[in-house]
Amino acid sequence: MKKKYLPLVIIGVVLLLDQTLKFWVKTNMLLGQEFVIFSWFRIFFLENDGMAFGLTFGGAHGKLILSLLRIVVVIGIIWWIYDLIRKNESRWVIAAISLVAAGALGNIIDGTFYGLLFSESGVYGWIGAEVAQFLPETGGYAAFLHGNVVDMFYFPLFEATWPQWFPWVGGRDFIFFSPVFNIADSAIFCGVVLFFITQIRQGKVEIIPSKEKKAAIEANL
Repeated sequence: MKKKYLPLVIIGVVLLLDQTLKFWVKTNMLLGQEFVIFSWFRIFFLENDGMAFGLTFGGAHGKLILSLLRIVVVIGIIWWIYDLIRKNESRWVIAAISLVAAGALGNIIDGTFYGLLFSESGVYGWIGAEVAQFLPETGGYAAFLHGNVVDMFYFPLFEATWPQWFPWVGGRDFIFFSPVFNIADSAIFCGVVLFFITQIRQGKVEIIPSKEKKAAIEANL
């Protein structure tokens, strides 16, 4: 496959999977409802203001700022991909940055359009709660750029208790891994990891300094 087509394929596949799953969750589940696949893997419907892994950011104004900031960042990333292709960079580097772009675009779609396209999701356990409707006659639940990001992957791998001596949280119970996330978040994470791996393999980032660098550092002490 030619390098110039690689970003299109990666972004297209990630967006298709991400938006298909989000659409299904949004129109078939209530907020807080979950399906237990395994004890350590669940589909848990959660919405947030737009940050990765279920994090929130500053209410309506924060959501607007975050949406606009993410759009600007994605434009910059797309330009970066174009520049990487123009410079004939490694396919792995292009793939890594394309994954990040795809993930950011996936969540941008939610924050930008979901408030217009869907009615508000009911809360699981509430009397009369209903799942969201696509293109409701009464209009969506939020304005342009004010939609919520749909998350669904939950991996409560194990429960434990912080040691008593641990600052601030000593003695408290916690669940690992507690954040709820989506395919777009996963694409961003995988893209960042892949990018750093490529940089290490190309010698642009060193975890352990080379012998020559160690000698130079010691000589300057």
